Amino acid sequence: MNKVWTHQPKYTPTQHKELFNSLYSFAKNKSTESESAYSIFAKLLLQRDISSVEEAIQFNDISFSKLHDPFIMQNMELATGRIIRAISDKEQIMIYGDYDVDGTTSVALMMSFLKDLTPHLTYYIPDRYNEGYGISIQGIETAKKQNVKLIIALDCGIKAIDQVEFANSKNIDFIICDHHTPGEEIPNAHAILNPKQKNCSYPYKELSGCGIGFKLCQALALKLNIDNERVFNLLDLAAISIACDIVPLTGENRVLASLGLQLINSHPKPNISSILESKNKKTTISDLVFQAGPRINAAGRISSGKTAVDLLLANTSDEIAFFSNQISNYNSERKKEDLRTTNEALQILQEQDSAGSSNTTVLYHPNWHKGVIGIVASRLIEHHYRPTIVLTKSKNDILSGSVRSVKGFNVYNALEKCQNEILQFGGHQYAAGLTLKESQLSDFKIKFEETVSLQMSSDKFVPEINYDAEIELSDISQLLKRFIDKLEPFGPMNMTPTFISRGILGTTNCRAVGQDKSHLKLELTNTSKHIKIPGIAFGLGHLADEILDGRLFDIAFSIDINYWNNMEILQLMVKDIKFQDMRSQ
Repeated sequence: MNKVWTHQPKYTPTQHKELFNSLYSFAKNKSTESESAYSIFAKLLLQRDISSVEEAIQFNDISFSKLHDPFIMQNMELATGRIIRAISDKEQIMIYGDYDVDGTTSVALMMSFLKDLTPHLTYYIPDRYNEGYGISIQGIETAKKQNVKLIIALDCGIKAIDQVEFANSKNIDFIICDHHTPGEEIPNAHAILNPKQKNCSYPYKELSGCGIGFKLCQALALKLNIDNERVFNLLDLAAISIACDIVPLTGENRVLASLGLQLINSHPKPNISSILESKNKKTTISDLVFQAGPRINAAGRISSGKTAVDLLLANTSDEIAFFSNQISNYNSERKKEDLRTTNEALQILQEQDSAGSSNTTVLYHPNWHKGVIGIVASRLIEHHYRPTIVLTKSKNDILSGSVRSVKGFNVYNALEKCQNEILQFGGHQYAAGLTLKESQLSDFKIKFEETVSLQMSSDKFVPEINYDAEIELSDISQLLKRFIDKLEPFGPMNMTPTFISRGILGTTNCRAVGQDKSHLKLELTNTSKHIKIPGIAFGLGHLADEILDGRLFDIAFSIDINYWNNMEILQLMVKDIKFQDMRSQ
């Protein structure tokens, strides 16, 4: 798929020169290499709206004191007061969370905090297949049977109007901690904690569901004079949720994620280590996204999200080994279902595309596994870059779908305009879920296509690589990598710095790798051939022959470390390759 390389500088040459001079004045060992690294670092800072040394220092000052006062959040006094009363009156409390990473880490975090304050605790994770997303009547009925008087819902509940009314009729109070976009009407809960609700003056709006749960624990700790250390010990779970729920890594999320990663690296909990592969290097946000996240999610996709919570709460080595092994098996099964469903979906999509062009992808198959349709929707966008919905049969004539969008298109707003053709929906700008009747599918596809087409033309559905700076291979150094590391953790709104370099050659040490030869192992050099640096390009194995033919090309890449034989070697993560018109002589 062709990609457009874009660069939108947020600074003038004068601003760059001023910041470079300020930064370089601190350099102890000045050299051509250090001058280049400081110059590039200045550009990276300016691209992140950091225009002075003082602002750069503030950006890197990560501490617990940087967190906002939790009581600024609307209804926090109500929420903490109700929980403290429940603890004092020895009421049974149910912690209720969704079955994905954000939901299960939220439940584990709240259970971990409250377990030393009250023994009257239970938790509930809805079944993806029998109950679906969010608060369920079945969950409330279970709470009633267990004599629960208070339900704390995490990462769900902001649209559970009927369910909360049902709970009220059973004399069960609800505290909702949710970060999803509220509708016009909100549930009649005892307290709702959601920075996105109207009249909430909390300064940071992009917390994950687990992040809001953490703020509730932080507030309870202040009310009950609990030491900060106990709250800090929960931040590894918050970091996992922030990484995997794809919320912006800015502001308070950046502080929470940074502190959580510090905890994972300095005092790793065995249950979290059991779902990470990075044993001999520093754990990063990417490790949480690509290692911990899929394993935690696999439990809810294949069986029950309860297994993930059981692992995150496990105390003994035997328990950890047991639940970790279960989750590993679920993940293996998830991978098989993912591959099979993706291949089937691509085949259907190819047949549909041959019948005519479209600005959307909406695919349905009654036998697709509900647990993988979200992953499949994301994979389809890699092949056909447009808003995508993958649906499967849930029960009776009800279909469940996962929605994924592309850069610059708010799919949540599009679904709002299709409300007459669906039963319910919820989510974010780039990811959502929905249910509809099978009889609604045809009308929904038409309406969704119309809605998307009115908002965005087909020529806009082209994947972009937004790069921070154009550099030479000779600019790449250990010092530059250390500067890049100061901008971590990376994620939405603070992406890993991307660069482009032009006039690149591959050496004879270039080859297609991987089981299906779909990836490209590279050794890169420039026309002077004085520099050689290794690289890996996932999904670009088909370009091996052209590179070996000696064609000049341009690359878009990020700079990474390859850990090999206890050594750290700089390597390029090549995101795209564009061949130049003429061959090298």
